[in-house]
Amino acid sequence: MIPPETDSPRVNAEMRNKLPLYARCETTRHDRQCYYFRRGKGARVRLPDEFGTNEWWTAYKAALAGETIPTRNPKAALGSLRWLIDQYRGSGAWLGLSMATRRSRENIFRRVIAKAGDEAFADISRATIARARDKQSATPFAANDFLKAMRAVFKWAVEAEHVASNPCDGVKMLTRETTGFHAWTEDEAAQFERRWSVGTKECLMFAIALYSGLRRGDAARLGRQHIRSGVIEIVTEKTGAKVYIPVRRELRAIIDATPTPSNALAFVAQPNGKPYTKESWGNMFKDACAAAGVPGSAHGLRKLGATRLANAGATSHELQAVFGWESARMAEVYTREADRARLARQAIDKLETGT
Repeated sequence: MIPPETDSPRVNAEMRNKLPLYARCETTRHDRQCYYFRRGKGARVRLPDEFGTNEWWTAYKAALAGETIPTRNPKAALGSLRWLIDQYRGSGAWLGLSMATRRSRENIFRRVIAKAGDEAFADISRATIARARDKQSATPFAANDFLKAMRAVFKWAVEAEHVASNPCDGVKMLTRETTGFHAWTEDEAAQFERRWSVGTKECLMFAIALYSGLRRGDAARLGRQHIRSGVIEIVTEKTGAKVYIPVRRELRAIIDATPTPSNALAFVAQPNGKPYTKESWGNMFKDACAAAGVPGSAHGLRKLGATRLANAGATSHELQAVFGWESARMAEVYTREADRARLARQAIDKLETGT
């Protein structure tokens, strides 16, 4: 059944600003994205599922010109990679993933289907997967995300007895020579605060990222409804873990000093009161950083917040609770660094005092 043409909560808000005129993206109850063309109150026309492909743009231009186009995508051929991915999308393994992970992998699947959707999945070997990974070697993060997505598909396919073995087994992730997001320094934080005073939207975004430790997607939707008895209670978008973060007095003061409509669903909201998408939120914050002359990002502030807590003596388990990390590995990065700094200070103190 085609979803009704209304501002349903299942309309994918992230795509609204990316699609051309009269096109829209909607999410079905099975968390599948589908595209429609509708001019005013005219007929709704189903567009191909793989947004951005030549097939999609051909169909869109035909609809724009008033020409007749197929209203549904052709059924995936049994045994094709497109068919296998379609089956996986209806599995419990897929539905068990977080919404953020599903959105990310949907983008990967669309690219995979556009390039190799009609190929027989039984013919895909370890060498096939390795070649596809290597074609993306210039962007190792993207290559590894592709490998994770396909590994999950074929892991499910093995369990469902569609294939005898997982062709991704033994294909290694690409080495990523990077330290990740730039971690803010205390000097950069002070410079940002000098540029954006308390009461500005930019200062509020800074405070939310720093004092809550929330990831960009969670920071973008944080609102009054998430604070109970002075504690932020929110289910994180990435891991699905519920975190409990006491509201720091610095954050409380900045929230109180920043104008926000009473009906807003987020502290940093659009004029209609709705939250920004995490992409828009992140881009606005990057613009604020550029105006302040600092090289930071929202995720880098999360690192500064973790460093501050570790230096104050927070344990690995305490950092896990605040930042929603599923394992202690990430937390231990900060606690080890804090321990090194503490031990170095103690060593110098002993030298200077002769003890």
